Amino acid sequence: MPKSGSTPVSIYALGGLGEVGKNMYCLETDTSLLIIDAGVRFPGTEYPGIDYIIQDYTHLKNNRNKIRALVITHGHEDHIGAIPFLVQSVKIPVIYAPKLAAALIRFKLEDFKVTTAVNIVEYSDDSVLDIDDFHITFFRVTHSIPDSYGICIDTPEGRVVSTGDFKVDLTPVGPDIDLTTMARLGSEGVDLLLSDSTNAEQEGYTPSERNVLSSIEEIFDSASGRLIVATFASNISRIQQVVEVAANRNKKICILGRSMEKAVEISRQYGYIHIKDEDLIKAEELKNYRPFETVILCTGSQGESMSALARIANGEHKDVKIIPGDTVIFSSSAIPGNGQLIDKVVNTLSRGGATVITNSILADIHSSGHPGKQELRLVIKLLKPKYFMPVHGEYRMLLTHADLATTLGVERENTFVMDNGDTLRLVNHKVSRGYPVEAGNTYIDGTDISGLAEAVIQDRIALTEEGMLTISIGLDPKTNTLIVPPKLVGKGLLFSANDQRMEICRQLVLDRVNELLARKTTFAELKNEMKATATHYFQETTHRTPMVIPLIMNAVE
Repeated sequence: MPKSGSTPVSIYALGGLGEVGKNMYCLETDTSLLIIDAGVRFPGTEYPGIDYIIQDYTHLKNNRNKIRALVITHGHEDHIGAIPFLVQSVKIPVIYAPKLAAALIRFKLEDFKVTTAVNIVEYSDDSVLDIDDFHITFFRVTHSIPDSYGICIDTPEGRVVSTGDFKVDLTPVGPDIDLTTMARLGSEGVDLLLSDSTNAEQEGYTPSERNVLSSIEEIFDSASGRLIVATFASNISRIQQVVEVAANRNKKICILGRSMEKAVEISRQYGYIHIKDEDLIKAEELKNYRPFETVILCTGSQGESMSALARIANGEHKDVKIIPGDTVIFSSSAIPGNGQLIDKVVNTLSRGGATVITNSILADIHSSGHPGKQELRLVIKLLKPKYFMPVHGEYRMLLTHADLATTLGVERENTFVMDNGDTLRLVNHKVSRGYPVEAGNTYIDGTDISGLAEAVIQDRIALTEEGMLTISIGLDPKTNTLIVPPKLVGKGLLFSANDQRMEICRQLVLDRVNELLARKTTFAELKNEMKATATHYFQETTHRTPMVIPLIMNAVE
């Protein structure tokens, strides 16, 4: 174990606090920086055109020489999805990940065509890592994906434990949660605990994954036609349950969606999903079987427009169309902000004659891949932290989790409900607040790693909500006279080009331009005043603020 007396250890999040997703937690000394997880957050309709929301890497770039490693707790997108962007932004010397997560990361880097060399090292329960100031060990937890781990980090100033994502499932589909190691760590002493808060508002225990089998069987037996099950590609435990029930009923299984196909391929290779080759069929082979003989597993449980399910619903998939009698199961809960996208797909599926199940025990169990209050109490009792920092959740979840900790003996002043960028300092086994680091959002449109600025996002939101107005004029630069009067073109406005308000606005802009041209002026002033005049008019008359784009064209000889 590292000896005390070196430098304070800073603990902070660059994502994952006040939100569900985008997880990234850091421990930093004067010489070393350790990163735990690098996930994405999936945007809802409030972020038009955005594919992913990732962390702002400014602080990591400014401290690039201190970065020693990235440690991954498990293979879900909100913990590994940002890795292709991270490794192209700063040098990550090594990524430590469980076996399944490591395979998923390699596929993701290949899928994003990342050419940067990435060193990925697999770890397991008995792995021990000594990385400069950090002595790292692991303990297995149960979650909705195999190979999920909590992390114990011993530093010169004290011990930090992160649970990762977990639930205390005593009858799991895979290996048991390692409660023995957690109890040992607690008896030895834990200075600071970071613990999953996603389900902190739910009393009781999360039902075991085993409990859902009977419900899956009931749905299978009651469906008279074809079954289509949509879930996350990384929900390996759920996929295994579905294929197990399908195989027991002699149904053929069709996997749709590139990420789903790859996840199943990797999981079969490592023994996490068991499907016989003869039970799998390709999409083009579905026509050779009667509907009730087949099950389709696909992506699209969040209503993603380019997902397999959305393309099926919209009639855009070349091999699969919705037919009356189909039963479509959404086996995941809605990520905040995705409700409208899901509703749109559900309505389209229903119009096609499908029976759609969105609120079944399959969705409930998936949404409870995280611990309820009784499980949180158990973990706090086992680990006995002196200080507590709830992570992985919206603010109210973090607050509820902190309140829960105080009922179990953690002093109120020793609980820290933080925002991304807020810092704790661990010195000689004592924790206090430190100076914040730079944190924020980076918006990814396509695969451009530079991301989009907040101002661009606000412009997109304005366009979708308020519309756009272009105002163009023509000037003779030699005489500084107006030769083409203002022309207005609106897009997304609630009135037509022939509306009287457009003519009034045009006249107001013309009058203002003539006023400016009567004296010495500049192009910049002309543009600003054209924009200000139109904006003020529409704010006053319509209570809307369209994006106004002024254009000035010079006459050419």
